[in-house]
Amino acid sequence: MPLVIQINFKGCEDMSEQLKQMAERIKTLRELAEVSVETLANDIGISAEDLRKYESGNEDIPVSVLFSIANRFNVELSALLTGESPRLHNYLVVRNGKGLKVERRKEYDYQSLAYNFANKKAEPFLVTVTPDTEETPVNYNSHAGQEFNYILEGTVKIFINDHEIILNEGDSIYFDSGNKHAMKALNGKTAKFLAIIL
Repeated sequence: MPLVIQINFKGCEDMSEQLKQMAERIKTLRELAEVSVETLANDIGISAEDLRKYESGNEDIPVSVLFSIANRFNVELSALLTGESPRLHNYLVVRNGKGLKVERRKEYDYQSLAYNFANKKAEPFLVTVTPDTEETPVNYNSHAGQEFNYILEGTVKIFINDHEIILNEGDSIYFDSGNKHAMKALNGKTAKFLAIIL
């Protein structure tokens, strides 16, 4: 499943405006660093054509691309998402349901749980997945690093390369996120899991 991002910003009226703001931040960051579209695209493993589409603000941006861009320019992911740099250094409390909301697609809801903590070594998310039909194609994602998923409720099927693994409440998985991977909620029920990306 491509991790496509649409962000809910304070003060923004619609999702297309939010996407345009995020795309503009990416383009500005690239231009300030004097990096060409072709060079950045090559550095993060996508085509220059795809990068131009993302920078146009007219196409949803996979989270794997956002992670790669943030890592390439050594900036916090939340700075790309919100336009603000994290400010907290000692601790960050995120109350229930108050994480930075990140909507991938209609069947996914992400909440960033450490969005305002500076110099993070990991990106924790609370992910809610609504079930889709068996006919829905599995769209894989990959990004640099490693990932840990802990199932809080429901049942999911995770796909890693050619493997399919069923995970139930209380199960966890740790994997190299450079492998292509995807996840589906099963049994017609919503699933929730904690995802930590390193």
